Amino acid sequence: MGVDIIFTLFMILTLIVLSGFFSGSETALTAVSKARMHTMELEGSAAAGKVNRLLEKPERIIGTVLLGNNLVNIMASSLTTSLLIGLFGDVGVAYATLGLTLLIVIFAEVLPKTYAMAYAERFSLAVAPVMHVLIVIFRPFTAMITSIVSALLKLTPSTKDDDANILSAHEEIRGTISLQAKEGAVGKRDVHMLGGVLDLGALSVDDIMVHRTKMETVNADDSAEKIVEEVLKTQFTRVPIWQDEPENIIGVLHTKDLLGALAKADWNVSKLDILSLASKPWFVPDTTTLKEQLNQFLKQKSQLAFVVDEYGEVQGLISLEDILEEIVGQIDDEHDEPDRFIRPQADGTVNVDGIVPIRDLNRHMDWKLPDDEATTVAGLVIHEAQMIPEPGQTFTFYGYRFEILRKNRNKISALRITPIGLDNAATS
Repeated sequence: MGVDIIFTLFMILTLIVLSGFFSGSETALTAVSKARMHTMELEGSAAAGKVNRLLEKPERIIGTVLLGNNLVNIMASSLTTSLLIGLFGDVGVAYATLGLTLLIVIFAEVLPKTYAMAYAERFSLAVAPVMHVLIVIFRPFTAMITSIVSALLKLTPSTKDDDANILSAHEEIRGTISLQAKEGAVGKRDVHMLGGVLDLGALSVDDIMVHRTKMETVNADDSAEKIVEEVLKTQFTRVPIWQDEPENIIGVLHTKDLLGALAKADWNVSKLDILSLASKPWFVPDTTTLKEQLNQFLKQKSQLAFVVDEYGEVQGLISLEDILEEIVGQIDDEHDEPDRFIRPQADGTVNVDGIVPIRDLNRHMDWKLPDDEATTVAGLVIHEAQMIPEPGQTFTFYGYRFEILRKNRNKISALRITPIGLDNAATS
């Protein structure tokens, strides 16, 4: 009798250990970093390769774990109940329920899962070979269960947009970046850079282009002397050339080509044929995404394009540097003028020019103003106010107070922005 009890206790403990194995395996294989396992496999780790094979089809892991876990838990429950009824009678059912519940929760759920979360990589590498064997053993049963579940799901109404309920890879990465930033593992600048890469597919060229009113251009009908003088004044190496009207761009003049031509002409400007030095302009639709445009820049080995609307009218220009700045932030060289469009004040307010893009202001001040309906700060105010405001008028929305400082015709040229919390503190 004593031997039977000892054997039964041994079987119960073994089943609890197996339950802990299944619970911990599920947690570890779910929490382990796929990127880390991929790197380890490339470095020659066979165990990491087995983990990656498991992660390719997570439904097989889940099916095997659920089947194995329920199987050992039911067996442990049956053995415990049978043993305690034999020892204590009918009250043994209550003892079995209470005792086995505590054992399973502590030693088969909480303890292995906690360890698996803390050491997901080590745990996954250890259990991967065993899980491969168990998946093969349980495959007939899991296949049958999967077929039954699939048949039952067919009885429910289908949903065509199920993919919309699944986090995309970009959203997963963005969530990971946000979490790491919150925990201090990723710096603010790195967050902006990584976010900028993810946003390239969501932004179009007209979101960041230099508007045609801000383009530095030269008139093809001007004398060569005047054109050279204007090119020397600009800070850019590529200058658009227009004819008849500023929106009619007929070429792009590169300062390197200009200097080469001047050298060949013995530095006699009057001998230059400016139009012969200009390259053909490249026009792109304003609906082109930054990701597509970046690929086109790299493919065509060009760094400047003109943005046109659906009617073919030039709206502005975009350069390779503009797209790169969406990722790394403002790129300044020794010829760039200091950025004075965003001017934080000593009292906590911020003076900005109306042409400042909302994305630049958010990045500079770490704010979260929406940029879905407007690209610039002035555009945001006009959109929310549903009017063209006058100097001195103030508006409050999205947690900020916007005061119009200056207006040029129908354009808001300068504003003062005050966070609501700061505004309330100043008046209290």
